[in-house]
Amino acid sequence: MTLISFVVPAFRVQGYLRECLDSVLGQPETDIEVIAVDDCSPDAGGDIIDEYAARDRRVRSVRLPENVGLGPARNIGLDRAAGEYVWFLDGDDWLTPECLTEVAERLRATRPDVLLVDHVRTHWNDTATRSAMAEVFPESPGPETFRLRDRPEAMHLLHTAWNRLVRREFLVDLGLRFAPGWYEDVSFSYPVLMAAQRIGVLDRVCVNYRQRRAGAITRTRGDRHFEVFPQWHRVFHLMDEWGPATDALRPAVFERMIWHYLTVLGNGQRIAPELRQTFFAQITADYDRWLPPGGYPVPGGVEGLKHRLVASGRWRTFSALRTAGRARDVARRQARTARRRVGPVARRGARLTRDGLLREYYRAELRRPVDPTLAVYAAYWYRGYSCNPAAIYEVARRLAPGVRGVWIVRRDRVDTVPAGVEYVVAGTPAYYRVLARARWLVNNVNFPDFVRKRPEQVHVQTHHGTPVKVMGLDQQRYPIGAGRMDFAGLLRRVDRWDYSVSANSFSTQMWDRAYPATYTTLEVGYPRNDRLVTAGPDEVRRLRAEFGVGPDEQVVLYAPTHREHLPGYRPPFDPDRFVRALGDSGRLLMRSHYFHDRERRPGRPADWERVRDVSGHQRVEDLYLVADVLVTDYSSAMFDYAVLDRPIVLYAPDWEAYRLARGVYFDVTAEPPGAVATTFAELVDVFRSGEVRSDAASKAREHFRSRFCTLDDGHAAERVVRQVFLGEPSGRSSPC
Repeated sequence: MTLISFVVPAFRVQGYLRECLDSVLGQPETDIEVIAVDDCSPDAGGDIIDEYAARDRRVRSVRLPENVGLGPARNIGLDRAAGEYVWFLDGDDWLTPECLTEVAERLRATRPDVLLVDHVRTHWNDTATRSAMAEVFPESPGPETFRLRDRPEAMHLLHTAWNRLVRREFLVDLGLRFAPGWYEDVSFSYPVLMAAQRIGVLDRVCVNYRQRRAGAITRTRGDRHFEVFPQWHRVFHLMDEWGPATDALRPAVFERMIWHYLTVLGNGQRIAPELRQTFFAQITADYDRWLPPGGYPVPGGVEGLKHRLVASGRWRTFSALRTAGRARDVARRQARTARRRVGPVARRGARLTRDGLLREYYRAELRRPVDPTLAVYAAYWYRGYSCNPAAIYEVARRLAPGVRGVWIVRRDRVDTVPAGVEYVVAGTPAYYRVLARARWLVNNVNFPDFVRKRPEQVHVQTHHGTPVKVMGLDQQRYPIGAGRMDFAGLLRRVDRWDYSVSANSFSTQMWDRAYPATYTTLEVGYPRNDRLVTAGPDEVRRLRAEFGVGPDEQVVLYAPTHREHLPGYRPPFDPDRFVRALGDSGRLLMRSHYFHDRERRPGRPADWERVRDVSGHQRVEDLYLVADVLVTDYSSAMFDYAVLDRPIVLYAPDWEAYRLARGVYFDVTAEPPGAVATTFAELVDVFRSGEVRSDAASKAREHFRSRFCTLDDGHAAERVVRQVFLGEPSGRSSPC
């Protein structure tokens, strides 16, 4: 019999599900199975589960035809489990490395009904908060097992399903199931402890309990938090059914119930102000209904005062106490802020500078009405007219002619703006004016920190590539690559987004975890790639002629990415030797990353007629259309160029170092878009041998395209314009 069955429900956790499954399947202990339940999630969760099930026989995929909720989804997984023990793991949490070895050893040695394991709360800023394990058990119980009546303090551990493994036969015999609704853990975790004859504790952190910044129930305000009451009612009804055997536990269980109710009420992110008095009244009603005849251990201090106010139903006094506590916390925060402020004299001095005067002008413009016809566009920190914003701008001119589009560009990039396109220069009064008053702000990076999001404004973040390297908050785990990034500042910028444009499902999954916020995802393909789909043979011939390329010449575009953690690094590449390997008809175009646009260009090759530096060419789509083959490393260029279904060579001479220092989302050398070379000699041989166009390379490209390019049909920009500017529905529907 399999030792452990993991039951992993998935609903709106696509950004975290891979990490969860990898943390289980990558453990040294392999005597496991995973029943992953797609609770009819509207995202890609079900597809991710199917992907894992297809490549690992230990994973079983369960796709539900309708959404049933977390509790019933766990029950469905439990019904399919075959392991001796069941571990209910949420799809956005993950196991710590190698923890399963110790878990399995303890299970085999002691055969408990329930094994409690430790966890940490892992926050968005990559910090962790320990659990109450050390306070509940100052001295580790070790391998001995116990009953709850002998160690009732075990109830002070967090009442969740995922911090305990339960013997499946014991659970089935008990007939205990998860109830529907929110707070379903309550009516499962306490009864399972009360009924267990053998409880074990493993003082080892096994679960990373993710504290999500957006999307978590604990951060969702609404009346569904009242569902905590029937969950606790189920606990007491079970105790009534089980009779005198649980009487000794009633005082401790009652104390936990009141503590939990007060925790929910005290969280300002859950209960709306207009519902708090009603919630408090229900606490008082449950206090009267379930109070044990002999009383219960009332906590001391302020917490004990809260219990007494609940007992007497004194809402006004309770509310005043809560308000006073909040006021004290606000005063402390304000005091800390005041200590960090710049002195008044320094502030007055700043206002006298040009930048200070312009910022004052910006603040004045913020008080004027938003222009309902104005859209502002920018790309690559104002480097010019390009990328997704340019594609959206062009379609908006056609489909939304009533919208006036204005571009922001740097002064040294004004010449990149096509004739007839209105623009303002960054840093001028006109720049501050359009930022303050535009209805729409469209960018492929973030606008500066001073930009304030007005309620009437719509921010569209288009991004500028499908990610290979980790981005956003995920960079916290790779400090070498992240440098001195201000992650709190990043999230303040992300909070301005209303829409996030995604090229494919993979990007959506990564953006969800890298940039957690409340924006709407537009998974529509990449607008900048529309041109790659719609360009015909005549346009390709025209562009090749402009570059001086003949119809029979083979053009290779070499476009490596930037290594921000290694300033000045360039992959080993000899243009002369490479172009000789292409033969007499070969031509080489070399393009550096846009971060290098002010650096010295590569030295002039001997065979300059056949090698051309195109780093300064504004529209990279022109280069894609001209090129017959792309050579790149970890650049998002591979995802765009794959739309053309032309050969791609992955040249990754520093893959291992890059993966460890910068961090990546997937192994591009294992799932490449074509042939792979890890040395320059191998790269040359790929072309000399013809491997660049081999059957294996074509099959790799076909698989790559099926994963990343299915939405690029030439209408991505139109889908953005229709939804964002014209307010039309997306047209995509979910079975749930």
